[in-house]
Amino acid sequence: MKRALVVVAAMAACGSAQAIGIGVKAGTLGVGVDAAMNVLPLLDARVGYSALKWGYDVNTSGAKYDGDLKLSNFNALLDFHPLGPLFRLTGGVIFTKNKYDAVGTPSSGPGSFNATVEPGKSTAPYLGVGWGNVAGTGVNFYADLGVMFSGTPKATLSANCAGLTAGQCTTLSSQLTTEQDRLQEELKRWKAYPVLNIGITIGF
Repeated sequence: MKRALVVVAAMAACGSAQAIGIGVKAGTLGVGVDAAMNVLPLLDARVGYSALKWGYDVNTSGAKYDGDLKLSNFNALLDFHPLGPLFRLTGGVIFTKNKYDAVGTPSSGPGSFNATVEPGKSTAPYLGVGWGNVAGTGVNFYADLGVMFSGTPKATLSANCAGLTAGQCTTLSSQLTTEQDRLQEELKRWKAYPVLNIGITIGF
């Protein structure tokens, strides 16, 4: 968030003659803010931050996971308006700290798994289309539809052996590598993360 504030301040300092818009948004990357500035007749620069937390359950063939998806995303984008101020093509990067923390219950046997899953890339390319001029003057509605290419998720598992015998703990621990692969396989569809945002901006 501090990075976003610094960039917004720099944009305001160097772009007093250009249109600047500041908005709020919500979508699949979380709830957050955007700031955009017109840098060329058909091109806007945009930065923003989104965050959110919600419960998300995952099932593999070996365990059931009960956890929370924690979203944290800072975007640095360019909006190109080839057909006028409303339609745009958008590209850039998203610096993501998204994380999934969960507790997995094995399908057979006692104990549990502590699981953490993170994106394969912390700096993810983004491509998309959009409607609305984020840097336009006045009040504007805007929307984004695109894909964040965050890479195949990487899972880290550990065995929770509380209350187990030594033998039971050994059995549970022997399943870690296999179950880690299963969880990554189950979540690999999120390597291309869909982005849908809607928001409202005020420009001046």
